[in-house]
Amino acid sequence: MSQNVTADQLRDALRADHPENAPMMRWWWFGPAVERTELDRELTTMAAAGLGGVEVAFVYPLEEATTTFGSPELLADLRWAAERARELGLRFDLTIGSGWSYGGPHITPDLAARGLQWDRREIGLGAHELAVSAPFPGDELVAAYLAPGSAQEPVSHTVQLDVQPVGDSWQVTVPDGSGTRHVLVAWSRLTGQQVKRAAVGAEGPVLDHYSAAATQAHLRAVADPMLDAVPAELLGSVFCDSLEVYHADWTPDLAAEFAARRGYPLLPELPRLLQAHGDQAHRLRADYHRTLVDLYEERFVAVVQAWAAGCGVPFRIQGYGTPPATLSSYRFADAFEGEGWGWTELTATRWASSAAHHYGRDVVSCEAWTWVHSPSFRATPLDLLAEAHEHLLNGVTLLIGHGWPYSPSGAPGLGWFFYAAGCLDDRNPWWPAMPAVTAHLSRLSWLLQQGSGVADVAVYVPTEDLLAQSATGIGGSLDVWREANRTITSDVLGPIRRSGLDYRLFDDDVLTHAAPEPPAVVIVPSTRTLPSATREWLEAAARSGSTVLMIDSSVSPTGSRAISTAELGSVLRLVAAAPFGEAESEIGLVHRRVGDLEVRVLANTASTPQQVTVDVEGPWQRWHPSTAEVTASGTGPAAVGLSPYEATILVSGAEMETMSVEAAGSETVSLTDGWRVAFADEASEPVTLPHRWEDQPGRAGYSGSATYSTTAELPGASSAVLDLGPVTSLGDGRSPQRGMVGPAYRAAVRGPVGEVALVRVNGLDCGAVVAPPYRIDVSEAVRPGANTIEITVHNTAANALAHDGEISALVERTEARYGRRFVLQELGKALDGVASGLLAVPAVELSRGSTAEA
Repeated sequence: MSQNVTADQLRDALRADHPENAPMMRWWWFGPAVERTELDRELTTMAAAGLGGVEVAFVYPLEEATTTFGSPELLADLRWAAERARELGLRFDLTIGSGWSYGGPHITPDLAARGLQWDRREIGLGAHELAVSAPFPGDELVAAYLAPGSAQEPVSHTVQLDVQPVGDSWQVTVPDGSGTRHVLVAWSRLTGQQVKRAAVGAEGPVLDHYSAAATQAHLRAVADPMLDAVPAELLGSVFCDSLEVYHADWTPDLAAEFAARRGYPLLPELPRLLQAHGDQAHRLRADYHRTLVDLYEERFVAVVQAWAAGCGVPFRIQGYGTPPATLSSYRFADAFEGEGWGWTELTATRWASSAAHHYGRDVVSCEAWTWVHSPSFRATPLDLLAEAHEHLLNGVTLLIGHGWPYSPSGAPGLGWFFYAAGCLDDRNPWWPAMPAVTAHLSRLSWLLQQGSGVADVAVYVPTEDLLAQSATGIGGSLDVWREANRTITSDVLGPIRRSGLDYRLFDDDVLTHAAPEPPAVVIVPSTRTLPSATREWLEAAARSGSTVLMIDSSVSPTGSRAISTAELGSVLRLVAAAPFGEAESEIGLVHRRVGDLEVRVLANTASTPQQVTVDVEGPWQRWHPSTAEVTASGTGPAAVGLSPYEATILVSGAEMETMSVEAAGSETVSLTDGWRVAFADEASEPVTLPHRWEDQPGRAGYSGSATYSTTAELPGASSAVLDLGPVTSLGDGRSPQRGMVGPAYRAAVRGPVGEVALVRVNGLDCGAVVAPPYRIDVSEAVRPGANTIEITVHNTAANALAHDGEISALVERTEARYGRRFVLQELGKALDGVASGLLAVPAVELSRGSTAEA
């Protein structure tokens, strides 16, 4: 929008539809075995629900495959689906591979992922000529070393031994010596990792991400045929899922590349990868993994991006994991994506959004709802909204749901679904409420792309230290983001977020390639090594007025201040303009500046109501995210109270109008009596509230809907709100903690309805109620006198899942035909905490006052 936008113009724009910002869905195609009639039905249903598009993912079979991955038949179906999506106004993205990570039958041993393996053997006194054979097929000897002491002791200094190939083995010459000694042999070994969750015809090794030849072979075999079938004008992007190439830390020319890039030979120093202490070992480990980073960036990400650019389509990547991708490795791709909820923790989502800010990507996506309220079909719209708010708090502006399983209409039982994720399609009885969910999230996603972001804190990612500690020989993970979680903990990030501040991560490459201006506060956590350019930037930041905080670090740039993690919260309140003042809250805040307007999105991440006072200047208004209606107004500090998992928009600016609310009498009418309930295709019968379906005979396995109705005498009023009842917290009132994809996100409350309610009053549709505070405005429908109130309750498919006898038979058939390619997750938890029905007595709140804009 224009930087001269007024509040009214922004609110009008927010109220509009934003299909380009609507959540997308990962669309799992099992088999391959798809039919166009079903493809059409599913795409049409997605469009009607307000979803923005699909990301096609090809995965394992659930019944007999009708073709093979990459076949002309599959590619023709893909083209047809892309064209149909375009007709429906849906974005269409392609995963250029099956399962994850990239690989398949076209990846020969010379192109497959490799890792460094060590063999340690003690030897006796004297000189030896050792004949060494490969311990596993495909192993290649890299180097051999002699070390003093037992093979059970830590490696100290070593001497590289002479190695000569002899036929299919090697001869290792060990000089004369005394005392206990052992030989270390370094092997380059094929990891043996196969493509996970592969479709039929896509089985094979994972490729070597440090090899341009391997990347190009994959593009020729898989990506070229896809783009020949589906032209770029039909595509939003091509996609690479998270990097999960286990133990891959070697490639055939690594030693030569290391010497050329680092300026000293690798092989004499290689055993230092096994040494946990010492400056020389630290340097070698950092340089070794930095070389892997370089090769991954240049030979995988940049190669795929160049290929995609040549095809005229953006390349989107989840750039974290193994190979050891750094935050700045993202810059070689076109579009950045993360995953993982947790607004006070270092998520891969924040990794991606920080990179997107520094490298000028306005849209940053995340894989949302991975394992949401496991098992499949247990998730509710509240779970989706609450988790999505955490992603938005972490800087995301586009949600890609995980996901939508293709399922043929004639499949027995509940049909097909993915082994470990939300099943977010129209088989959920609550699906009629999905348009309300997508509208809410679309508007927030759109708003968070307007103007520029405001973050008063920058948090340094000590990449060189993380690379040094990521060596597997000392217990590292090869995953820079995961290693960063050991350094940049919730003890560092929690005090920032809970004070109402926001932050961005930065690394050494960001300073080189993006040259950011320092914010008010720069935090450097647990850092041992500072490159000279980074030290200079920090010292310049301190001179320019930024507060540079070194937390438990062993380096001290001029002008910085050393503190402990425990001191961070109190220091932040002294040196930063914390929006929440002295308070801490479970309400998260994201701040955007749109022209002269200060736009803040606030979301309660906890299972209990939260209140906070936001330090704003001048007039302000609060807007409802779903409707863009003004819900409150004032001048100066804004008191904000939010129900569990509720979000709001706070907009302030010198030229804004405020609202005055006249004093008014109010009346609450409890709807205690006269209720009837009618389940689908059944006659209505009297019912007493609360009413839980699982307590009724024959209803334990029922997934569907039921309509509750009553007639109430109501007086005349200027406004009326239907309140479905109170919310009970099932948690401790704090935001949940997480791993990367687990534990599964679930909203820890019991609401007055299980799980959503569609409300009609006097025959008029008033809308859907899916989340706290479980209230809905019915002013337009209520009239003085008798009023017919209907509440149609929809539950989840978890009840049907728990009683579905077809699922185990389906798994057995699939495994017998194709082997074990997946294990269904947590089906035994399907009924945990389930409560369907109208679980409280509703009430109507009537007001005789009026609200007017000043």
